[in-house]
Amino acid sequence: MTEKPIKVQTMAILVLVSGILNVIWGGILALGGMISIIGILCAPILILPMVLGVFELIYALNLLADPPKVKKPYQAIAILEICNIIFLNIFSVVVGILSLIFISEEEVKDYFASLEG
Repeated sequence: MTEKPIKVQTMAILVLVSGILNVIWGGILALGGMISIIGILCAPILILPMVLGVFELIYALNLLADPPKVKKPYQAIAILEICNIIFLNIFSVVVGILSLIFISEEEVKDYFASLEG
């Protein structure tokens, strides 16, 4: 299989957008938290969406590359996107759910199996 399935392409674009939004949202949370004393103590927790966003960006860009540098789908990123409900990032939750659905599709499994060889 040489051509990317549309579900893989869609998943990569959604993860890319989610990564950008997570970097922005994590920056807003971290800057907003720096205003208060409690926020300074909680800063390591408040930057977690930003860290996830960076991992999402790397994963999406590697998945969008031609040929893809990713040999298997990462369910951990999708699960962490769903966990982003804690930070009220609904878009990331939806992308995580869609990613898990796409990863379980036979077409996507076959594509990644062909990448592995």
